Amino acid sequence: MRKQARNFTLALLVALAAMLALSACKQEEKKAEAEAPVAVATAEAPKAKYVFFFIGDGMGLPQRAATTQYLGRSLVMDGFPAQGITTTSAANRFITGSAASATALCTGVKTNINYIGVDPDLKPLKTVAEMARDKGMKVGIISSVSIDHATPAAFYAHVKTRKMYHEIDHALVASGFDFFGGGGLKDPDGAKKRKKDPEAPILGDALQKAAESGYKYVNDKASFEALTPADGKVIAVNAWLQDDEAMPYSLDQSESDITLPEFTKKAVEMLDNDKGFFLMVEGGKIDWACHANDAAAAVTNNAAFDDAVRVAVDFAKQHPDETLIVVTGDHECGGLTLGFAGTHYESYFDVLGKQEVSFQKFTDEILPALKASGADFEAVKPAITENFGLRFEGDAGDHMLLADYEVAMLQEAYARSLAGDTEKAEGDEYLLYGEYDPLSVTLTHLLNRKAGLGWTSYKHTGVPVSTSAMGAGQELFNGFYDNTDVAKKIMRSMGLPDQPQYLVVSN
Repeated sequence: MRKQARNFTLALLVALAAMLALSACKQEEKKAEAEAPVAVATAEAPKAKYVFFFIGDGMGLPQRAATTQYLGRSLVMDGFPAQGITTTSAANRFITGSAASATALCTGVKTNINYIGVDPDLKPLKTVAEMARDKGMKVGIISSVSIDHATPAAFYAHVKTRKMYHEIDHALVASGFDFFGGGGLKDPDGAKKRKKDPEAPILGDALQKAAESGYKYVNDKASFEALTPADGKVIAVNAWLQDDEAMPYSLDQSESDITLPEFTKKAVEMLDNDKGFFLMVEGGKIDWACHANDAAAAVTNNAAFDDAVRVAVDFAKQHPDETLIVVTGDHECGGLTLGFAGTHYESYFDVLGKQEVSFQKFTDEILPALKASGADFEAVKPAITENFGLRFEGDAGDHMLLADYEVAMLQEAYARSLAGDTEKAEGDEYLLYGEYDPLSVTLTHLLNRKAGLGWTSYKHTGVPVSTSAMGAGQELFNGFYDNTDVAKKIMRSMGLPDQPQYLVVSN
């Protein structure tokens, strides 16, 4: 009996050891599976041959949600199979700027505020666009603001500050990228640089160098629509540049303007080739609208941005295994809140449709004519109703009817508009109007409140943004990660090394 008991005990111990060994083996398998996705995606998933990188400047989670509610439908980008949350801080500040953020998004390296394409020690970094070019792919850069602004510049320039527009314009030409489209150039001939510093060295006229380098320059819709791949490298600019060399807000565009989706579609036509392409598209005026706290301008520009994403999705249907589309924001702007104390739990996003023009057009075109005519506030009322839908008379239940205190706010704002600019506003005046025309920003504030929206800032905020992806390597973009990881994930999807690469600068 004792021998049988010993044998049973021994068998039990052997079985237990086997179970433990099997359990350990399974734990190792699970650990390997957990660590495998990046390696598997890099080694086995199809490499992205056609890459679309969409950056909604200032497009945080609330901007996307507000646009969805305004349109009454889901955004194309929100239907992508991979969704992530992305942190945005700069190397030297929690609340980032477009230059630092764009540099992180295209190089995988954190840098300081205002730095373009360089690390915090000012060492030039190679961008994913430059890597694509060197791989033999064609490259395109599109922006609804000037194409030498912070976000587009980060993909081809390497300078200490985003304000070095003259140098950035020459870097654009030197990049050799195949397609640039959207807004214009801010200082191609160095005139603005020379105005600030008469002794400053000038590099020559960037547009002239562009022509000498084989670029075709077009700035009207007919010439733009006539472009074909046979035209080679192109710089295409919208004819009407509304403010600071930027395309007009979607609210203000006419048939003669080229839309962001149209620029995207033409870029695909021009770039498509057997070696593939990399195309970055920035919705830059989402950010500008949010700086000014103009929700209607923001959501309509965000909708145009999403329509540009749809162009990429249509292309991907023809190349499903070789196309990667990534959509992200560089930061949130304005501290947009989807709720306002005055409307309690109610939202009225349809109210935004009452606004006929952006704050910019009202400030630049409508308000100056009123001020020049010497119009008093009573004479301004019809223009307010016509352009923003806000009413001074009507039934008590009319949601657009202005209360007495709201009328008083507009009267005070108009008086300040008549008194002059607010570029150096401080204290309470800054909190009320920022650096914008007092009447214009008060009108958007009141309309937004009636929609059930609020703002906390005229600047960026530090809240995370969302990143969406579909196509080759899409699985990499699920989860929670930093903006530097967005660049690395795109690089892996393209079969490129995801470690920082520095440019060799010749003396």
